[in-house]
Amino acid sequence: MRVLVTGAGGAIGAATVRELSERGHEVVATARHPAVLAGSAATLTLALDVTDVDSVTAAVAAAGELDAVVNNAAISNEGPLESFPIDMMRAMLETNTLGALRVVQAVLPSWRPRRSGVIVNVSSVQGKVGTPLEGPYAASKHALEALSEALHVEVGHFGIRIVIVEPGYVAPGMRAGASFDGPDVYDELRRQWSNNDSALNPRGRPGPETVGRAIADAIERPETPLRVEVGDDAALVLGARRSMDDAAFEAAMRGVIGLTW
Repeated sequence: MRVLVTGAGGAIGAATVRELSERGHEVVATARHPAVLAGSAATLTLALDVTDVDSVTAAVAAAGELDAVVNNAAISNEGPLESFPIDMMRAMLETNTLGALRVVQAVLPSWRPRRSGVIVNVSSVQGKVGTPLEGPYAASKHALEALSEALHVEVGHFGIRIVIVEPGYVAPGMRAGASFDGPDVYDELRRQWSNNDSALNPRGRPGPETVGRAIADAIERPETPLRVEVGDDAALVLGARRSMDDAAFEAAMRGVIGLTW
């Protein structure tokens, strides 16, 4: 299969490129700055800025006929919503949500007539759970999941599969975005919430190769369900979210993390 991967310069994107290449697939690795793709195992590397429709159109055309796309490109910024800059929020939505949709819109017109194709949208545990100080990122991933659910029904009719991959924490994680601390009245919340990673992953975060394998499996296996959770922390948190009401889930989260805010 020929697969295009966005945000392929590091972490989950790079691991996905390696995994797919090792399985014998032709991989088109893309990134906003293609220099970060030096040494990639991909068949082809291209510049692709998912916030620019012309860049998306050019990259998809240069990639050749594709069998699957992995929408992985994303940015992350944290901060309290009380004064979180709207421009930062807009940039996150442009990349994390609308960026994936631009790629989808670029490939669907040619995929519908042939009645095949796989779209893997990389979401997060935060696509189902809104967490303090991470609300803007969670909002972008909630929106991505909503678009993916709608697409699942709309284009499944044409033989096109949609898969939402929901990783927990992985090492080394995403590149840090611009910092926004907000009012210092939230400093104590920030201190307490910083414990959530170690509380959920006492043995340390798994590597991004775990997500790369899940993505490759999703592309190869037609029986893959709409949602795929990746990581013990993802299974724990999302399982609890499904089985508890809002109050019970919040109480459990506070207990695990030791949150008294």
